[in-house]
Amino acid sequence: MRQIVLDTETTGLEPAQGDRVIEVAAVELVNLLPTGATFHCLVDPERDIPAEATRVHGFTNGDLAGKPKFAEIADEMLAFLADTPIIAHNAPFDFGFLDAELMRAGRPKLDRSRMVDSLAIAKERYPGMPNSLDALCRRLGVDNSMRDSHNAILDCTLLAQVYLELMGGKQPGLELAPSLRGAGPALAAEAVAWTPRPIAVPEDRAAAHEAFLRGKVKEALWLQPPFTPASEG
Repeated sequence: MRQIVLDTETTGLEPAQGDRVIEVAAVELVNLLPTGATFHCLVDPERDIPAEATRVHGFTNGDLAGKPKFAEIADEMLAFLADTPIIAHNAPFDFGFLDAELMRAGRPKLDRSRMVDSLAIAKERYPGMPNSLDALCRRLGVDNSMRDSHNAILDCTLLAQVYLELMGGKQPGLELAPSLRGAGPALAAEAVAWTPRPIAVPEDRAAAHEAFLRGKVKEALWLQPPFTPASEG
């Protein structure tokens, strides 16, 4: 199962009022675990960055001078996103900005059926509690000590860990094998071969178990088809 964790940084809060995307980051997950494949690009917003926005994410006009415009990175971004589900914290915000940029670049909007809003999931799981990314990191034991500003690629990395916990947490044995880490979707998604290993039961033990069931358990399930012992066909 391939999914993408996505985050954007912007010049403000309203794409309809001329605010633009300045950073796009995406992290690939396969079976809820990062594969090491990422997409990250700083973008020239073709406008000034307000001081209040710089205080949030730390980017200035000078940081983005000479960076590609969104139209120049759109196809590469869309290729990485492919047609997989897209996870974002407050996803309507990121989708709204990307849709505005894609339309400006002559590309179709993202299909909203692909949108997975981790904020909505968190609010359902923790109603009435703070559910910002920082709050969830603290609650779920995800180390966010390096997060001193809103950096999209770092936020994606943290959100991938938070999303795993929201979906039930890491289960033993589900770590990607070292040879698959960073291998990308084709290799990392390969099914691992599984060989059944039936347990052989000695005939005397099987007979003793059957005798116990017939003598002690009324209408034992294990004696009904398809559990009927092989000795009875």
